[in-house]
Amino acid sequence: MTDDAKSKDGIQVIARAAAILRALKDGQTGLSLGQIAEKVALPRSTVQRIVAALIDERLLMSTRTAGVRLGPELQSLAEAAKYNTVELCRPHLTALMVETGETVDLSTLRHGQMVFLDQVQGSHRLRAVSSVGEHFPLTSTANGRATLSILPEDQVLTLARTELGEAGNLPLLQARLALARKLGFAEDNDDHTDGISAIGIAFKDLAGETFAISVPIPTSRFADQRNSVIAALLRLKADLVQVLAG
Repeated sequence: MTDDAKSKDGIQVIARAAAILRALKDGQTGLSLGQIAEKVALPRSTVQRIVAALIDERLLMSTRTAGVRLGPELQSLAEAAKYNTVELCRPHLTALMVETGETVDLSTLRHGQMVFLDQVQGSHRLRAVSSVGEHFPLTSTANGRATLSILPEDQVLTLARTELGEAGNLPLLQARLALARKLGFAEDNDDHTDGISAIGIAFKDLAGETFAISVPIPTSRFADQRNSVIAALLRLKADLVQVLAG
C-alpha cells in the first residue's frame, strides 16, 4: 500500500469515528452496534471495530443494559475545550473594551444558568462589574436571552419554564427571543439589575458548548452607547464565527 493510500485510509477511519461519536451524542441513553451502524450507514463489522478502538481510548463505554455510550474521556476533552474558548476570546474581549470603554463579560450556559468565565473591566469610572464564577439567570439578562435565542425550541421551553415558573410571561420571552434571532443580539433594559442595561451575543464553540459575550452598561449612558456597542458586538460575532469555523 502506498503512503497516499495509507493516508486516505487513516482519514476515512477518523471521519467514521467522528460520525459514530456524533451519532451517540444524539442518543444519550446509549445505542446498540446495530443502531449505530444504521445511523452512520456503515457495516456492523466496521462499526464494531471502530467502537472497540474508541472504548480502549475511553472515548466510548459499553454497558450491558444501555449499549454503547459516550465515554468519560470526552468530559475532560470538553473541559479543555471550554478553557481554550476562554483563551481564544480573551483578546477579543479586550479589544471590545478598548473600542467601547465598557466592561465586557464572557459566560457559558451551565445547569440552566449563565456562569461568568471571564471579564475585562471598562475604563469608565462608573462601570458594571460582576465576579467570575457568578451565576446569572437566563430569561432576564442579555447574555441569557442571547443564549436562549440560539438553542432549539424544545430546550428553550424547558429552561424557560423551569426558571419562570407558572407565573412567568412566556409569550413575552418568546417575542424577545424571536427579535434576538432576527437582529443577532439580545438586550436587557434594567430587567435584571436596576441601573444596569446590557447587550449580548451568543455562539457555540468547536465542542458545541454555548457561550455569550455581553456588555453591561450603566443605564444613565446606555442610550448614547447602544448603537456603537451593538455594531461592535455584531462585528465580533462575525469574527468569532470565522475563527471557530477555521
